[in-house]
Amino acid sequence: MRNLKPVPEFKSERAEREFWQTHDSTEYIDWSKAKRRVLPNLKPTCQSISLRLPVTMLDKLRILANKKDVPYQSLLKTFLSDRLKQESLVH
Repeated sequence: MRNLKPVPEFKSERAEREFWQTHDSTEYIDWSKAKRRVLPNLKPTCQSISLRLPVTMLDKLRILANKKDVPYQSLLKTFLSDRLKQESLVH
């Protein structure tokens, strides 16, 4: 068994994210003892943005969303996600 470093206490999620981007987790965690967990209620972190769209584009989006019986914001996120995958920016 190796001597593992103690995982530091973090003041924020951002501080923790920055720490793990520059440190090897195997120096802190014995992954051979890790167990798989299912987190069914986990939601991705979201950030609100302002987006200016031409009125006609927004109207068309709302009409299409109405036909699909989904909120127009959800449809827009789906379109963006699909395009990002298509452009190979998101896997």
